[in-house]
Amino acid sequence: MWPFSRKKSLLARGILRGWTDWHSHILPGVDDGIPSPEAALEVLRWYEEQGIREVWLTPHVMEDFPNTPAGLQARFEDLQRLWTGSVRLHLAAEHMLDALFEERLKRGELLPIGDAGDRLLIETSYYNAPMNFMELLEQVRARGFHPLLAHPERYYYMEETDYHRLHDSGVEFQLNLPSLCGMYGEAPARKARFLLKAGYYTCSGSDLHSLGAFRASLATPVRPIQF
Repeated sequence: MWPFSRKKSLLARGILRGWTDWHSHILPGVDDGIPSPEAALEVLRWYEEQGIREVWLTPHVMEDFPNTPAGLQARFEDLQRLWTGSVRLHLAAEHMLDALFEERLKRGELLPIGDAGDRLLIETSYYNAPMNFMELLEQVRARGFHPLLAHPERYYYMEETDYHRLHDSGVEFQLNLPSLCGMYGEAPARKARFLLKAGYYTCSGSDLHSLGAFRASLATPVRPIQF
């Protein structure tokens, strides 16, 4: 889908056909995302209409949402029983690098992402890096996982040098498609274009919390991206 030279929405470009959504909050009733099974099924039916192939359900695991793998697995199985469409569902989690992360890591209370189960989707505060950020990344690797950083373009504290350093250390980056559409403001959109041009993204996701907001963002014309 890249590059493109004309101003046009991502929906109009048909980029969702055959797409895999690597980051979503569709698993119902477990965080600040989709609240009910009925609403989750509505999202999945729309995904099917768009030709989306697969979606990773990645609920928050953090102090505000102390989800456990067992609890999320049970909710996931409930949704699987209800969903009869063609979109393939997978379960992982978005792990916040907060004060409880190291303990979760030591106990193995994690839900990795990817078919090989060798990546861990992680996030930080939007405004401040963890004091031991690089050390935590090393601990993730020591447990046998590749760190996959969710929506790096949304971290206000990060500059170009930070992205280069993380990428060079082996951290993978996941793009939020709505970032390119300006959903989070111009600064994340600018950073997303920079990271896209640098070839730093390995996958993309919706970070969907609301179907209406996601659809509206993808219907917004996106400025041209030249490489």
